[in-house]
Amino acid sequence: MLRRFILPVLFGLLLFAGWQAARASGHLPSYKLPGASEILRAGWEERLLLARALGQTGFAAALGFAVSVGLGFFIALVLASRRWLGEMLSPWVTFFQMIPVVILAPLCVLLLDQGLPSIVTITFLIGFFPVVANTAHGFASVDRGLLDLFAVTGATPRQTLLWLKIPAALPAFLTGVRIAATVAPVGAITGDLFAGNKSGDAVGIGFLVQLYSAQYNIPAVYACALASCLLGFFFVTGVYVASWLLLRRWHESHLPRE
Repeated sequence: MLRRFILPVLFGLLLFAGWQAARASGHLPSYKLPGASEILRAGWEERLLLARALGQTGFAAALGFAVSVGLGFFIALVLASRRWLGEMLSPWVTFFQMIPVVILAPLCVLLLDQGLPSIVTITFLIGFFPVVANTAHGFASVDRGLLDLFAVTGATPRQTLLWLKIPAALPAFLTGVRIAATVAPVGAITGDLFAGNKSGDAVGIGFLVQLYSAQYNIPAVYACALASCLLGFFFVTGVYVASWLLLRRWHESHLPRE
């Protein structure tokens, strides 16, 4: 357990040392690669605006993430309930997954106008397909011997679903949820770039990046990147905690290793 904590910290220190070495070499000026102190100073100076923008982006990311997880699990369950439904709809799920978000975003703005609904929709779309794909794979990978055992013992379809299929698909579902958690802030920031409200206090991180870039305030742009990373870390950590609580007693990925 201690090693799992120490190794990432050591790697982070190596990255920081490389960053400082690149700055000390003089080959990268501060307007391209500002120092850590410059970024922290810019973040502190812009802390109020950054906090409001982070709250706006986090709220949109949380809404889109929640909808993508809930609807993604439901659609995967529907696809797994009837084989012909899976065969009919799975290619279309893959097809829509291939459409880049930079193309979907302007379409969302056209349909829903600028503001929170468009941003949440963009966030939903970027996280929905990983949840569906992974969960559907989990349902399709249920052990055939266990299915036969449930059938022989007279289990009803509802009992088979609740006590076999859903638990068996849970690890794959949580993998999809982790992916959705990783891309949720990305979707919200992308949505803010295309559909964000540029007036009042309802601005997100995406708008601040545009603003600071136009002002050539590069340390503040890096501060926005750092804030976005912290937001993503919060989402992913929450999913990892949920996975540990749900799987720690029985799934091999969370059992103690000798």
